[in-house]
Parts: sequence; structure tokens; C-alpha cells
Amino acid sequence: MSSDAEIRWVPVREVGEVRMGKQLSPSSREATGKFPYLRVANVLLGRIDYSDVNFMGFSSDERRIYGLKPGDILLNEGQSLELVGRSAIYEGAAGDYCFQNTLVRFRPGGEVLPAYAQIIFERWLATGVFAAVAKQTTSIAHLGGDRFGALLFPLRPLPEQRRIVEVIDAVAAQEGAIARSVAKLQKVGDGVASAQLGGVELGRFEDVIEYGPQNGIYKQASSYGVEGTPIVRIDSFKGGPSDFTRNLLRVSVTESEASSYGLAVGDIVINRVNTPELVGKSTAVRELTEPTIFESNMMRCKVRSDRAVPAFVEMWLGSVLPKKYFRVRAKSAISQASINGDDVRDCPFPCIEVREQRAILDRLAAVTVQQRLEEAELVKLRNMKQGLVDDLLSGRS
Repeated sequence: MSSDAEIRWVPVREVGEVRMGKQLSPSSREATGKFPYLRVANVLLGRIDYSDVNFMGFSSDERRIYGLKPGDILLNEGQSLELVGRSAIYEGAAGDYCFQNTLVRFRPGGEVLPAYAQIIFERWLATGVFAAVAKQTTSIAHLGGDRFGALLFPLRPLPEQRRIVEVIDAVAAQEGAIARSVAKLQKVGDGVASAQLGGVELGRFEDVIEYGPQNGIYKQASSYGVEGTPIVRIDSFKGGPSDFTRNLLRVSVTESEASSYGLAVGDIVINRVNTPELVGKSTAVRELTEPTIFESNMMRCKVRSDRAVPAFVEMWLGSVLPKKYFRVRAKSAISQASINGDDVRDCPFPCIEVREQRAILDRLAAVTVQQRLEEAELVKLRNMKQGLVDDLLSGRS
């Protein structure tokens, strides 16, 4: 492994090209000769999603400037604070896609392997390096090309970079296999649910709501710390079953605030502000070990026990039709999208009795249990991978 003397700490902008993408404008929307471009919604952690690509006008000079090449790394420039800097390597053909200014492009120079740079950027995301330098505006954090370019990059000799990449790739292969299995199980579950609910009359979610939707509490960053009341935030759950008994940030609140925004078992928590692909993600509160509140990017609903089962509501809101509904109803602002209480109340919801909701959940149980087991295994593997990355980059392995 490299000694400290062999590692040079060099500004990112000196080991590769840093460039912001093209800004979307009315003229670019209306231009002839439109070309596909990537935006925040396309750049996930470690992969690029090409299923929903937008188009705008690029001149020949702009295509040269903003065109992507294999090995380019795209980072989320405007995102929630927890996800700003999320990155993936572009592996498509040269010139097939351009990129928008909600992304930053890093094009590695000759001394940096793209896969090694991606490992560094993923570590910076996980350890809060990007969040620490980002500029917060309302619910959006901006990484900024200049701030990103000024971060000190651990430049190692190329053979050492290759060794680190080879070790991490071996773990990543296992991670990818489990992730694909989880995705397959999700599709199986979606198929079972669709078969059970096909042709069912749809009403409105409002028909089963007892209370809400209620927006959560807004607190300034200075209110957060190691003490206080646990708070559910934008990154506290993925959608579907969640665990609010651990790993939550804490915030200072008054007794009145804790009462007004306190969660209860059975509550439905819905993400009202997020990236376009995640807005509307939902979960049912299953267990709480102490008073817990929810932040302003969330909405909370209580459902009538004689009309809906919380776990069924969670399953339904995570299915294809409601997800499409929320994407259509969402109001977009740069890289963020938002829904409101009316959007939630008007969301389609199956008109079926509680006993039938429970029966559907029972039929899904086998698939759901296996999916949760594999998701837990995936979390363990990712934690092990992060520990391995830390060891490799610190010289302990």
C-alpha cells in the first residue's frame, strides 16, 4: 500500500476537468435539432438510469463542450443535502448524451483511473465531505463546480489505484448480484399485487384518512446535534418498511413541538419534497422506542382503522400507479420536485375492505420476507464495503 509520502493531495480541478452542464432555457426547449441530455434524476449512486431522458437544443459547439465520453463522472450538483455529490461513471458511447447544469462533470486526467475517482467520490458522499462544502438554499443544496474543484484529491500511483479498484470491484460484484435479486423480488411482488388488485374500483386516498396530511417541522441546521429528539428526515427511509428506532439525527424541540409533530405507530409518512424519482416515497411507522418527530420535507397521515391497514397503504403507495400519479402531480423546481396535501388526498386508492387488504398482504408475505432478508444482507455488504474502502484508503489493508 502507498505510504503517506506516496499520496499527493491535489485539488480535484488539477487531476481532471471540472465542468458544469448547460442550463435549460425556453430557447433550448424550443430549438430544432434537440439532443438527449442527462440530469439529476438520471444519475443515481454508481449507475446511470437512461429510462427517462429529456431533450433540448445543443449547437455543434455545445455538443463538443457538453458531450459525454466513456469514463466521465457525473455528480449531482443540486440535490438534498444528504445526496448532493451522488455520482456515477458514464459508460455510453462518446457524444450520445450531453448533460444539464444540475450536474457537474469530472473528466479524469491521465493520472487518475475513473473507477478510483468514483470510489473517492462515493466515500466523500458517505462521510459528508460534499455536504460540508455544499451551499444550502431552502431544501436544495448546491455542490458548486468551484467548491468541488477545490477539494483535495488523494492522488496515488496508478498501480495502487488499480489494486484498490480490483479489491472493491470484487465486493461490488457480490453487491450487484444481491441488488439485482432484490429488484427481481420487487418486480415479483409488484406483479402479485397487480394481479390481486387488477380491475378493483379506485377511490381517493382521502376516503381512508382520519387525520392529515400534516407537514413536518422545519428546524435550522444549528438545532441538530447528538442530543434531543430523533427526527425522521428525507434520507431516513427508502420507501416501504422502515426502522425509526435507530440511526436518526436528533434535534432540539419544545414540548409543544414534540407533541404537534410526534409520530405514532401506524402513521403513514410521505416524502413531499425530493428528487423527481423519489417524491411521494412512503412508509408506515411500525415501532418507536422514544418520542420521534418528522421534518418539513415530510407529510404525516393517520388512516381509519376500519378502512385501511397501514402496511397495505405502504405497499399501495409504493406500487406503480401511485408512483406515476405523484410524478405527474409533482411541481418541479430545478432538481427537486414537490407534492402537497391535495395531491396526497386525491391519490387513487383501492376500494376494498380491510379483511381483503390483510388477505393480499398475506399472499405477498413470502416474497416480502425474502426481499427484506436480502435487503438486510445488502446493507451488511455495503457497510463491509465502506469499511474496506476506509481501510484501503487509509493504508490499513
